[in-house]
Order: sequence, then C-alpha cells, then structure tokens
Amino acid sequence: MPNKPAYTISQQIGLLKQRGMLFRNEESAQSILKNISYYRLKGYWWDLQTDCRQHSMIAGTYFEDIVEIYKFDRQLRIILFDAIEMIEIALRTKMIYHLSLAHGGLWYLNSSLFDSKETHRKNLLELKSEFERSQEIFVKDHKSRYPDKDADAWKTLEVASMGMLSKLYKNIYHQSPEKSIIAKEMGLNLHNELSSWLESIAYLRNMIAHHSRLWNRNMVKKPIFNLNNPSGLWFSKIPVENQIKKPFLIISCMLYLCNQIEPEHKIKSKILELIGNHSSIPVYKLGFFNNWDTQPIWK
Repeated sequence: MPNKPAYTISQQIGLLKQRGMLFRNEESAQSILKNISYYRLKGYWWDLQTDCRQHSMIAGTYFEDIVEIYKFDRQLRIILFDAIEMIEIALRTKMIYHLSLAHGGLWYLNSSLFDSKETHRKNLLELKSEFERSQEIFVKDHKSRYPDKDADAWKTLEVASMGMLSKLYKNIYHQSPEKSIIAKEMGLNLHNELSSWLESIAYLRNMIAHHSRLWNRNMVKKPIFNLNNPSGLWFSKIPVENQIKKPFLIISCMLYLCNQIEPEHKIKSKILELIGNHSSIPVYKLGFFNNWDTQPIWK
C-alpha cells in the first residue's frame, strides 16, 4: 500500500466536504483542525459513515456537531478522572491499613499472602520499579536513609499505580479476611466483584490518562454486573449485552464505589448536568439505555 500524501487543513476540509460532511463555519473549522487533529476527530464521526471504505457520510452530518460530541466526551473524561482519584486513594488507603495492621508493613513481600506465587513475583518487580521511578520526597528520603532496605507498604503503595493496586488486590489469597473487609468497605459482598470492577476501572483510567475517546467504544474489560446482595443502590434492570460492553456500566460501577466512599460527592450531579447541557447528544452510544436515569443508582 503506497503512502498517502499529507493534507493541508484546507485540503482536509475539502476531503470531508467531498465525502458529504457539512460545515456551518469553515473558518472556525480550520481553527479547530489546527489544534485537534483530523484523525483524533475521525473517531467521533466514524459511526456516521454510510460506507466505511468510501468514508461517505450520513446526510446531515455537520462538522460542528462532531466537535460538540468531542467536547462532551472530553468533559465526561474529566469528571470520571475525579471519580477514579477518589476510588484509587480509598483503595490504596484500605489496603495499606488493613494488611499492614494484620501482617506488618512489609506484607506485600510475603508470597504466602498471595494466591499465585508467579503473579506475586511479577507484581513485586513492577511495584518496586514504580517505587524506584518515583520522585516523591518521602521516596528519596527512604533511599537516602535506608539504601538497602525495602520500604513499608505505606511508602511503597503510596506511589503505586491504579493498575498495580488492582493486580495486588486480585492476587491476595482468596480466604484472606482483609480482602473481604476491603470489599465490604467498598460496598460489595464478594471480593471477586471488587476485583472485576477494579480491573475495569484501571483499564478505563489508562484510556482517560492518554486522552483516548470513550465515545462509542467497546470496553475490553467488562465488570461483573449481577451483584450478590449489594449494600448500596444498584440496578433493577439488566442491560443487554451491547450495553454492558460500553463505558456506561464501568461508569456506574465507579458511581457506586464513590457513593460508598464519599456519599456527598458531586460525580453523579456533574454527569447529569453534562448530559442535560448536551441534550442533543445520543448518549446511548456510551451504553446509556432507555430510562437509565430511573434506575436506583442514577435517580
């Protein structure tokens, strides 16, 4: 396949017009394309094509409407990142607290506390690598004062990523009382439910951290939906498969956990306000199903 030529912004607009996209203000579109690349926006109009080979657009597709969806998606990611921060900090705190009190500050080194020894070995290498890369003052102080000693969990896990915390939690021995306590404090009765949710949230967090599109995307990680007698408000309706694989279910899991961690949070109200301010945007593309806002967790 030969290399395609690079297009100027004017040529990009010309190509889009040729494919059937409409513009309300071409001068404004030029300014937008100087700061948001053609291929970044392409993900937001991909499902509005009648022919993905010829890239022809559905009649009535306006560039400005695509930009509105892009901005909506960006604002949603910002709100969700706040939720992820709340969840990550709470999880980190609970893991440090309960496991350190029960097994000492170096519990994360003890392979007998984990289900898979090989997974523990790999996780430990990654965890120590994250600690070594950290520029936090307390990390530098530890390296200076105790150059040959492992740091306690309250230091090591404080700089661990959400993905690392998720991996550590999942591999904790399944009969561990502390594993169950952490799940219950997060509002779930089974630790495998929390593990499933954390994996999905870590996956979503990485997408958001890289400013990736959530719009109309299928999630590789799908959290457990059917919960065992949850202590908080959840769903009364079971979504169909094509809704479960969209971001909405992970967003709902995040909302549930935030409700347990900080009942007075503003995550839900911000999401509802965002959707209300963009009433023309079809949020079903994110997995929001009919009457989603009448479900107990979203009321």
